[in-house]
Amino acid sequence: MLLVVDVGNTQTHFGTYQGEELVEHWRFASIRTSTADELGAALRNLLELRGVGLADLTGSIVSSTVPSLEPEWVEMGRRYLMHEMLAVGPSLKTGMPIRMDNPRELGADRLVNAVAAYEQLGGPCISVDFGTAVTYDVVSAKGEYLGGVITPGVEVSLDALTERGAKLPKIDLVAPRHAIGKSTVEAIRSGIVYGYAAQADGLVRRLQEELEEECDVIATGGLARLIVPHSETIDHLDNLLTLKGLKLIHERNR
Repeated sequence: MLLVVDVGNTQTHFGTYQGEELVEHWRFASIRTSTADELGAALRNLLELRGVGLADLTGSIVSSTVPSLEPEWVEMGRRYLMHEMLAVGPSLKTGMPIRMDNPRELGADRLVNAVAAYEQLGGPCISVDFGTAVTYDVVSAKGEYLGGVITPGVEVSLDALTERGAKLPKIDLVAPRHAIGKSTVEAIRSGIVYGYAAQADGLVRRLQEELEEECDVIATGGLARLIVPHSETIDHLDNLLTLKGLKLIHERNR
């Protein structure tokens, strides 16, 4: 059984594959001070809820946007899984050339998403990840990573708005009923949901113009389900895109 771990700034998303099948997946908060022992205990407890033990995991791979947590996950693998956990980075084969000025700047999650998107869509594509940041990653028809865009995430913007606006309330993020908000809460919801959908459409169109060809667009991330239905340019939604990319990269390094 293969363990795939996507460590984000806010949440860690991990799952287990049995052959080609994703057996189960979970999310828990990313705590930057977590130790290898704490990660091992959390992993064991969640796996046991599905009748899986640490001994059932014969391979593993992690991508992390939190520098302090990557070595802790790798150490957890050595200590509790009894094997070397792969960590997405310059030393791993991804099958995707990186055409950036400094390829080492590219976040592991962005590269993993690009690999999965190209494999899934089979041609030039853009992956959009609605996470702590919203990232747009562009892949050419030849399967080359070309670069992309980073903007503040939905929850980051919402938190900043309510913290700096003394009279603005904190709200639950749900789809607005109308674009014209009839209350402060509805106005904020409209601004966030329709605003990020419009941002996605504007950026995707600009990226396609620079790419000089039409390409498929796929979205992932915790808040993608809220934004994608209101977008005109995003063709696909796959909340498991990063986990699929981790599995692909693990296979390419066996």
